[in-house]
Amino acid sequence: MRLWNFSAGPAALPAEVLEQVKDELLDWHGAGCGVMEMSHRGKEFMSIAQQAEADLRELMGIPANYKVLFLQGGATQQFAQVPLNLLNGGKADYIVTGSWSKKALKEAQRVCGESSVRCIANTEDKQAVADGFTRLPAPSGFSVNADAAYLHLCTNETIHGVEVLDEAAFLAGVPAGVPVVGDLSSHILSRPMDVSRYAMIYAGAQKNIGPSGLTLAIVREDLLGKAAAGLPEVMDYQVMAKHDSMLNTPPTFAIYVAGLVFQWLKRIGGVAEMGRINAEKARLLYAAIDGSNGFYRNPVDVACRSQMNVPFTLHDAALDADFLAGAKDAGLLALKGHKSVGGMRASIYNAMPLDGVRALVAYMEDFAKRKA
Repeated sequence: MRLWNFSAGPAALPAEVLEQVKDELLDWHGAGCGVMEMSHRGKEFMSIAQQAEADLRELMGIPANYKVLFLQGGATQQFAQVPLNLLNGGKADYIVTGSWSKKALKEAQRVCGESSVRCIANTEDKQAVADGFTRLPAPSGFSVNADAAYLHLCTNETIHGVEVLDEAAFLAGVPAGVPVVGDLSSHILSRPMDVSRYAMIYAGAQKNIGPSGLTLAIVREDLLGKAAAGLPEVMDYQVMAKHDSMLNTPPTFAIYVAGLVFQWLKRIGGVAEMGRINAEKARLLYAAIDGSNGFYRNPVDVACRSQMNVPFTLHDAALDADFLAGAKDAGLLALKGHKSVGGMRASIYNAMPLDGVRALVAYMEDFAKRKA
């Protein structure tokens, strides 16, 4: 029996996908070898990559005027790659709502200069909670500059558990013509989202897509061709798009597994059904926290609580070690919170079934009864 893995990433993959990978590991569809051993330019792998892109486009409703790139380097590389491709001598606006958008801002300023990269909103409140991000700025609380080359935001902060749940309302004040760039790493494919609200989306694979080593970039075509002079070709979105993400050897095995995950999502009803399941998982877990009479606490404003990453603390931090040890004995893994915030964190990505959340809730309720 597989244990329940609540890791924030690399995260759990659907069991049936892993079973298929196991069955095809030595011989993919009679090819005589596994995907890890195939030429990335051979017809077998080309068919895998093309199907993966087609399925992703269908699942997300990606418009025809967007390029889908299968890249390497993780979302962290995109913190530099985005401004180096899109800034084009202009100025960019950043909204900071957690550790990852804070890192993105810092890296963009490092590679392009602080005067070119503006922070227009920052919700960090160290007085409220250590390294504290617990809310989103109100749409009326920030003003995007009409001259911005792009607006950057992280729509789900993995560490702090803050999510943009209503993109339309949050982005309503963005001036027409300002491209929106979203880091969707930790909630991509978790529910229906309107891709056309973004000029670019990027996401590391290791949360909801597949193994680490693969990064998705979905780029509207009018943003191509603006890269900084001298940018290496492997970093240039236009060059990578021209070569169908195969200027160099792509992360072939990760693309293959991602393709299987996309097919799994389609079988269960697509992102609409996935969104329904994820909403129920989050409802169960937050209800357990809020209904614990203060034994457990989640600091995030209710209106922007993440449906993917749920941080919580115990009323007495001295109980943390006992909680984690008991959780492991109960088959509940990777619940320790990020080192910057402490406490606990349950990441309940797509591959985590309802039964896993039910098992966690049952353990939390039993632990609270025993330790209260």
